[in-house]
Amino acid sequence: MIRTLRDARDILVPDPGGRHGPLPPLLLVLTVVTGLVDAFSYLALGRVFVANMTGNVVFLAFSLAGSTGFSVTASLLSLVSFAVGALGGGLLAHRVTRHRARLLLGATALQTLLVLAAYALGAVSDLPATGGTRMTLIALLGLAMGGQNAIVRRLAVPDLTTTVLTLTITGVAADSRPAGGSGSRAGRRLLSAAAMFLGALAGAALVGHGRAAYALLISVALLVAVAAALLPHRRSGLAWTA
Repeated sequence: MIRTLRDARDILVPDPGGRHGPLPPLLLVLTVVTGLVDAFSYLALGRVFVANMTGNVVFLAFSLAGSTGFSVTASLLSLVSFAVGALGGGLLAHRVTRHRARLLLGATALQTLLVLAAYALGAVSDLPATGGTRMTLIALLGLAMGGQNAIVRRLAVPDLTTTVLTLTITGVAADSRPAGGSGSRAGRRLLSAAAMFLGALAGAALVGHGRAAYALLISVALLVAVAAALLPHRRSGLAWTA
């Protein structure tokens, strides 16, 4: 337990000169954003995820099998938008900059614009969305989350993927002391799962109270906070930025 708490502390209050610098808590914030955005997309856009592509593949299969309440078009659009966003993130990571702070800063700025555009559209539309509004929101958010996922993958901070928790939760159990493991990194893994949970909980509560678009507005605020935290490091030469 002490080791788990120490690991969690190191994620929330990292060593500025450590291997990953301030990235871990910033990635936790992005994980909260993922929970908010996926809650909005599933509950306000009709059974479609814009960050969890595993779910979309399953939903696509459901709809092709004739299950009601799922949309082939929505699932495909989300998958394609996410892939295009990931392609853009990959180009940014491989061809524009390999400086980790500038990389995440640039990606977060673009993501903020996309989510802000989605919020503006959602705020003036009737939700749950239908028709062209629904498809536009799926495309904007899919692009945003695909880009985030590509950049976070490039940053390669262990157990902080911001979008996929299956392996993270598996690691908590499989590497635990009862399983014969060392129990290492349980703190960061549990924090990652908690961040996703809290984001999804807040998003679902907002949708349930008729304030669905606020989930996107809060996401924008969190993304701006991440960008602001990265600004002082854009010219840093510390080891973690390489």
